[in-house]
Amino acid sequence: MAIDAAEIESLIREAFPEAKITITDLAGDGRHYAAEVIDASFKGKNRVQQQRAVYAALKGKMDGAHGDLHALALTTRAPD
Repeated sequence: MAIDAAEIESLIREAFPEAKITITDLAGDGRHYAAEVIDASFKGKNRVQQQRAVYAALKGKMDGAHGDLHALALTTRAPD
């Protein structure tokens, strides 16, 4: 089952309400996306910690071979 960009953004927004979030559908199939998440809460955290927090916000949508979201190229950072 596919997932749309708005749903991905909504899930991330729940965890990061003040974030700047950009979602791009990479393949047009609703299963391969890129996301950029810029949030002040990332300040002082390394990239792995930032990305784990975003993946946790997806609430299992990427879990296993049958997850709604197959691939997410994730870029995270704190604002400048």
